[in-house]
Amino acid sequence: MIKLQGLDHLVLRVIDLPAMTRFYVDVLGCSVERRQDAIGLVQLRAGAALIDLVPVDGQLGRMGGAPPGREGGRNLDHFCLRVQPFDEAAMRAHLAAHGVQAGDTVPRYGAEGEGPSIYLSDPEGNVVELKGPPETTR
Repeated sequence: MIKLQGLDHLVLRVIDLPAMTRFYVDVLGCSVERRQDAIGLVQLRAGAALIDLVPVDGQLGRMGGAPPGREGGRNLDHFCLRVQPFDEAAMRAHLAAHGVQAGDTVPRYGAEGEGPSIYLSDPEGNVVELKGPPETTR
């Protein structure tokens, strides 16, 4: 039997590495864990998980075929980052200051149960869900 512990990492194939790195570091608060420029890989720390950015024109990226885009080439619907605390007003102000438009806050079910959630898109159209803690029952 396989006992999963959680998300280890995900890989995004990207067109504009500097813009994507700025978005995930400056807007979402990731940190650069390590770079392997020779093969085209930037690994960002997102809590206990990693987000790997792989430029489509780099050694690793060329192996994946067509670049991501709105008319095909997408290899991901969305991914969810757990946020604690979920301070909606502060997050919305921060996102707006970076020119990021976010969707409505609605309750959605996730790994820990139903809780507040906001969808937004990164500079290349990947959908990112920011998810708060589960709502407690009263």
